[in-house]
Amino acid sequence: MPDNGPVGPVHKGALSGVRVLDLSRVLAGPACAQLLADLGADVIKVERPGMGDDTRQWGPPWLQAEDGTETRESSYYLSANRGKRSVAIDIGTPEGVQLIKDLAAVSDIIVENFKVGALAKKGLGYDDIRAVKPDIIYTSITGFGQDGPMAEQPGYDYLAQAMGGMMSVTGRADGEPGAGPLRAGTAIADQASGMYATVGTLAALHHRDQTGEGQHIDVALLDSQLAFMINQGLNYLISGTPPTRSGEWHPNLAPYQPFDVADGRVIIAVGNNGQFASLMGWLELGHLVDDPRFANNPDRNQHRVELAGLIQEQMRTKSKAEALEALPRIGVPAATVNNLAEAFADPQIQHRGGRIDLPHAAGSAPGIANPLHLSASPVTYRNAPPTLGEHTDDVLSELLGLTPDALQSLHEAEIID
Repeated sequence: MPDNGPVGPVHKGALSGVRVLDLSRVLAGPACAQLLADLGADVIKVERPGMGDDTRQWGPPWLQAEDGTETRESSYYLSANRGKRSVAIDIGTPEGVQLIKDLAAVSDIIVENFKVGALAKKGLGYDDIRAVKPDIIYTSITGFGQDGPMAEQPGYDYLAQAMGGMMSVTGRADGEPGAGPLRAGTAIADQASGMYATVGTLAALHHRDQTGEGQHIDVALLDSQLAFMINQGLNYLISGTPPTRSGEWHPNLAPYQPFDVADGRVIIAVGNNGQFASLMGWLELGHLVDDPRFANNPDRNQHRVELAGLIQEQMRTKSKAEALEALPRIGVPAATVNNLAEAFADPQIQHRGGRIDLPHAAGSAPGIANPLHLSASPVTYRNAPPTLGEHTDDVLSELLGLTPDALQSLHEAEIID
């Protein structure tokens, strides 16, 4: 089994020595900061006293303790906050703002996803932080970016999927039962933004190390969703015709879709003529290889309905097990549609370490593994997502040198928790 990173500080990680001040909440920002934590950065998550990250309340489901009781730690929060240290600071107070500036002064990166201008009004905008830390890397994630006619509007994943074209190509085709646009089943715009923000942050970190210059990174959910349209976006830009929903069918390849077998469904993904010939041979349809309707992918795409009907007749005579054993053996990509229970039980996913379990105050918290497998500096899972304010006193005493008396005063004034 590949080394997908140990639990605990066995490996320092590629970003060891880098400190991140995570002022974000919900998903896109926390996902970015979690990636940086997995890679070895010291990530300090700043949360509101008493409330914390919004997603702490986004349950059920809740993590269960070893005795079966619910912890009120939501699965949503747990999905994007491992490896961090939580400090609870009220940034609505002058004292809280000063604490953030003091922490920024000893940090390399800030990740935030407040509405445009919201942190600047508190004295924590990019220019404010740059004044105390000139080489700071300040990564801002918003719905629509720092400028433009919608910049000041709040943005959510669903809106980005709708506006960025994702929903226009997701769902059953017009004329089919249940036709209509659908959102993707996971927050893909949030995740895209988190990934692009991570890439931009790492690029800025390299630039800073070479030049000494920090910078402001502007990432938007809408921009990221549009960028994630990749081939479908280019289908429009090249043809001038917006792609439509094709349901289970691939817009550019055929056959590339599910087929019914005797005991279920199997997806077949043919990407070249060699795979098509192998599939036709296995289905005893070898004569179709020389049929001009199916000679090449553009021809097969044009006659996809006829081709699918011919293949479907033969596929009904096969079992799922038979197809999944034979097709990969002859070089034809094939798979079943797994639910998440089946996915985590899949031998390939288990071999790759797709699930992790981290020590938590409740006993143990599950997680989905970071998919990066680095040979020299593997990811490290140092701790489970922290409880609210779990590290407040430790961080403020360690990094800012606050004494027990000073911490007690801040607690009594409800500036920290």
